[in-house]
Amino acid sequence: MKNKKSLLLIGLFLLVVLFFAFDLGRFFNLAFIKSQQAGLQELYAQKPSLVIAAYFAIYVAVTALSLPGAAIMTLAAGAIFGLAVGTVIVSFAASVGATLAFLAARFVLGESVQNKFASRLVEINKGIDKEGAFYLFTLRLVPLVPFFVINLVMGLTKMKTLTYYWVSQLGMLLGTAVYVNAGTQLAKIDSLKGILSPGLIGSFVLLGIFPLIAKKIVDAVKARQVYARWNPVKPVTFDRNMVVIGGGAGGLVSAYIAAAVKAKVTLVEAHKMGGDCLNYGCVPSKALIKSAKLANQMKHGSKYGLADTAAVFSFKTVMQRIHAVVAAIEPHDSVARYTGLGVEVLQGYAKIVNPWTVEIALNDGSTQTLTTRSIVIAAGAQPFVPPLPGIDDVGYVTSDTLWDEFLNLDAIPKRLVVLGGGPIGCELAQSFQRLGAQVTQVEMAPRIMIREDEEVSALAKKSLESDGVQVLTHHKAQRLEAVPSSTTDRGGKPMGGVLVVEHQGQELRIEFDALVCAVGRVARLKGYGLEDIGIPVNRTVTTNDYLETIYPNIFAAGDVAGPFQFTHTAAHQAWYAAVNGLFGDFKKFKVDYSVIPWATFIDPEVARVGLNEQEAKEKGITYELVTYPLDDLDRAIADSETHGFVKVLTVPGKDKILGVTIVGTHAGDLLAEYVLAMKQGLGMNKILGTIHTYPTLSEANKYAAGEWKRAHQPKKLLQWVAKFHTWKRG
Repeated sequence: MKNKKSLLLIGLFLLVVLFFAFDLGRFFNLAFIKSQQAGLQELYAQKPSLVIAAYFAIYVAVTALSLPGAAIMTLAAGAIFGLAVGTVIVSFAASVGATLAFLAARFVLGESVQNKFASRLVEINKGIDKEGAFYLFTLRLVPLVPFFVINLVMGLTKMKTLTYYWVSQLGMLLGTAVYVNAGTQLAKIDSLKGILSPGLIGSFVLLGIFPLIAKKIVDAVKARQVYARWNPVKPVTFDRNMVVIGGGAGGLVSAYIAAAVKAKVTLVEAHKMGGDCLNYGCVPSKALIKSAKLANQMKHGSKYGLADTAAVFSFKTVMQRIHAVVAAIEPHDSVARYTGLGVEVLQGYAKIVNPWTVEIALNDGSTQTLTTRSIVIAAGAQPFVPPLPGIDDVGYVTSDTLWDEFLNLDAIPKRLVVLGGGPIGCELAQSFQRLGAQVTQVEMAPRIMIREDEEVSALAKKSLESDGVQVLTHHKAQRLEAVPSSTTDRGGKPMGGVLVVEHQGQELRIEFDALVCAVGRVARLKGYGLEDIGIPVNRTVTTNDYLETIYPNIFAAGDVAGPFQFTHTAAHQAWYAAVNGLFGDFKKFKVDYSVIPWATFIDPEVARVGLNEQEAKEKGITYELVTYPLDDLDRAIADSETHGFVKVLTVPGKDKILGVTIVGTHAGDLLAEYVLAMKQGLGMNKILGTIHTYPTLSEANKYAAGEWKRAHQPKKLLQWVAKFHTWKRG
């Protein structure tokens, strides 16, 4: 078998070498075809079978060997044989040649590739078995990649040869006809005036718009398949242009946009308007962080030339302030406000009955059914509670429930365990420690904030530990044990217990008065009909680049869609979901994730946009690095906030920004300049040339750009400049 493969490879290689050695490519250009057109047409008139056979054989050879010239030969078919005969000949010759290339790739490489990458190809092979024919048809109809690449790559899969042939035959037919038709028009050119003939112009216009037409056909075919079982119940008219499920950031922005463009839109929210961010996440946590930071500054007053003073406060009052902050912001996301903006807001639970119908169980006990052109799913996410043995026997809180649970406490829990070392866990651990709890943070990964660079994780850990948090990394939670406690949750369950963790093969016991689960959030995927209408989900609702589910009129945005769980990305996605849902028949927009910022609001803050070093190395992206330490910045020194740095990754030899990490006070605010620069294609030179107010923290961005400039000085030019100045001095 190996000998046969070697002989085939040698044979194919020799044929390709001969093609280029004898410059056979000179016969596959438009000038040659034009010069030989009359003779070929005459020969075809005299010996049609011979010409067709010879042409067919040459075309098969060109496509089978993946040689350049297939496009010219297709145009030549129109010039010699005409539209009908030329299309038939090229269609069969191209399909036969493509299949031969497919078989050659399979024979030579197929077995070794499947064996070497067996585990990685399992899902690909499943996909080929299930949707391979349609996928190939799409590639043939809309040539996103060169056909010779498709022939070779598909040969490495387990697609059946007969399937490959007939799908290729069918998929390439329309494109073949367009090219052959262009060839018939090119044959009629006999002067410069002929270039402007309506027939030729029409052919080239058809060539230009063919991919768009083909894509519409593919979309229509796919939609017909997915909607087939629902067509009998499709409404003739619709009550709404859009129904939005979920009143968080994604849902609110989607509904607002729909109302702004005068669409009739209904927003359905079962619980609190504003979603997780307003009620459980961004807003209350930042209010908590502010109180904790002030208490910490008082404790370390000598840093500012004042006396160190222990903050005197009531924990209940701190929690009441947090609720007051939420209440003050609530009107921004209220039913009244959105009703005033033109959105119909219904309080209840929505369920998608079919692709155009939503049934709403209203909170007052009644039911309302709405038909709609499009649906946006913005159901958000909820805290993940790990299935640890004994967890239901102890009282625990999550990032959602702690605000109400702790509101009932007269004093902060003395011993607090925070399970999780991500951004939420770090923010809560530091804040509660600063307010008087003894916090133990448990993370099973080797470091906290694992998505950040190692030096950032180390700095974050050092900061938390300097406040008194016991940070336990590489500690895996095993089980929980309940113990009697005077502190209870609202259900009367004791909040104290013991967390048993494993570290380096040994079990450790950690006693606590309250346990906070902050190990991550999971998308809300059940309860509103996804499973009933077959919308696939994994960790999130499965969507394409346009945020469409398998149904082109049903979209998902925000945490429920992923891949990011940020309020600002939910709002960002909402624009695409709303616009594509309302105007997708005319134009669709692919969601843009190229510049996504985020921040963790520990002290000092950690903010990032684009790549960090860790990701760049994982993706094999080369970069140059410049770092500016904040202990050099005048304003940071004046504020006694010198911990941190600005770190910028750029394209080697250029000022294009690949990513930025800022660690320091107000890092989230400082990052905005880099977000703007990356989004608008501005580089380090532009930042350096921008005036920054003195003395402000924003100067750190300018000085980082200055560090980049210093590293890219034109040294030879400066040497000549130095000589020039010496000469000027005489």
